[in-house]
Amino acid sequence: MRRLLPLLAALSLVGCSFAPSAGSTEPTVAAIQTQVAAMQSGGAARPSPTPRAPQPTDAPLPTIPPQPTIDPDLGSAMRGQEDLLVALYRRAGPAVVSIEVVSDPNLGLPSGHPAIPNVPDGPTSQGSGFLYDDQGYIITNNHVVEGSTELQVRFYDGSTSIGRLIGTDPDSDLAVIKVSQLPPGVAPLPLADSRTVAVGQTAVAIGNPFGEQNTLTVGVISGVGRTLRGPSRDFGTFSIPNIIQTDAAINPGNSGGPLLNIRGEVIGVNTAIAVSAGGGSFEGVGYAVPAWSVSRVAPALIARGRYEHPWMGISMLPLDALFAERFGLQASKGVLVTGVQPESPAERAAIQVGERVEQYNGVDIRVDGDIIVAINGQPVASGDDLIGYLDQEYAVGDTITLSILRDGRPQDVQLTLDARP
Repeated sequence: MRRLLPLLAALSLVGCSFAPSAGSTEPTVAAIQTQVAAMQSGGAARPSPTPRAPQPTDAPLPTIPPQPTIDPDLGSAMRGQEDLLVALYRRAGPAVVSIEVVSDPNLGLPSGHPAIPNVPDGPTSQGSGFLYDDQGYIITNNHVVEGSTELQVRFYDGSTSIGRLIGTDPDSDLAVIKVSQLPPGVAPLPLADSRTVAVGQTAVAIGNPFGEQNTLTVGVISGVGRTLRGPSRDFGTFSIPNIIQTDAAINPGNSGGPLLNIRGEVIGVNTAIAVSAGGGSFEGVGYAVPAWSVSRVAPALIARGRYEHPWMGISMLPLDALFAERFGLQASKGVLVTGVQPESPAERAAIQVGERVEQYNGVDIRVDGDIIVAINGQPVASGDDLIGYLDQEYAVGDTITLSILRDGRPQDVQLTLDARP
């Protein structure tokens, strides 16, 4: 499924450091993976410091006692929060790992392109991950491991192990790698049901920003049901739905690390941050793939190396009152079908695209096609709703009932979902 509505931010899976174009202030969304740079101390000799001239002796000031400490009872609530965070970190921190990635840029060059000289033979980028089960499977982001030739996992105690790539799913930006042994005392992190996450709940991120291992930051859930731009196909771009938004500070290198609730359960996998052109650090809005997606995708990656997302085969435009009034539509809420892919479930179900072409915001749109207003009785207010329901509630092979408006008249259409091509 692809969306024609422009996103507020575009997911840029650049995999290292970021170099936005100069002079632009347009916000974007950047993957949060750190470039590992070899740092060497300068070898040039430094001049000796110049001795300081003798200073005059001042008369002693009156003795002033230090400020008294705050009454412990006044800080009891905050002390309880501190104790909770310390306990959470001690319990969850050992399961969070740093993933050091070795990649060869020559592998992605087109045929006949000259080889890039002086390719590094050590880590070229770095991200985070967390232990999924007791068999050594580790969850991280697809963009952390994409293009890798070798992976090294660094544990909280400094020990390292070679990681083996098990499977990747670009459409959810998730990946699974495996190590053959674990340090003593390390246990996997439990997954929460992220469908119950609410705005205002505490969010705790643990990861390796800028390579600083096992760093904890705290914030709140600042939004749910967000959508990020996902991978592109020849016929359009897919979206990653049900994204969790947080203001817990996450930065380059946090990619793949867990976003936790106060029980120490994983509610999401940190994947992207919103940045303005000219900067690549955290600016107050971060995004995490929901744990519910992990619970569906990870077992499939472990078993088969891939995950099949349900697919209808339409492009669409969310409706609002202004658009409906402009073109005389009967609904101001729902999604207008603007395209149907050949040999797709939507084509088999005879979903219709309109014939009347109008221009809106500089784009030609067929404005008299089917309008989807509900899926299995669940109201659909936007494209985010539709792809969010599909991703969270349905699987390939499921038959769904779409409530549509066709020529202003309501009717139901049944559609059986295929795997996304």
